Amino acid sequence: MTRNDETHTFTEADLAHLGEGTVAYLREMGGEELNGKFPGLPRIAPDAKLWALFAANGQPILLSDERDRAIASAFENDLTPVSIH
Repeated sequence: MTRNDETHTFTEADLAHLGEGTVAYLREMGGEELNGKFPGLPRIAPDAKLWALFAANGQPILLSDERDRAIASAFENDLTPVSIH
């Protein structure tokens, strides 16, 4: 076993691009929050619950009423889905 004592410093810009093109974040969201995250989307009822898929940099990718469908879309686009709360 080897030990690596190197310290790496990441800038805010580095962190913003971490996982870009490889990771997608999956999150269940209510209509009220979705209305703010997906500009141009028709108004969604505040009590609606949908699954949102975001790129690593936070850009919205898609909405689905089924979690499995959102996960499948991530895989179809060669992205690794990660759940967040």
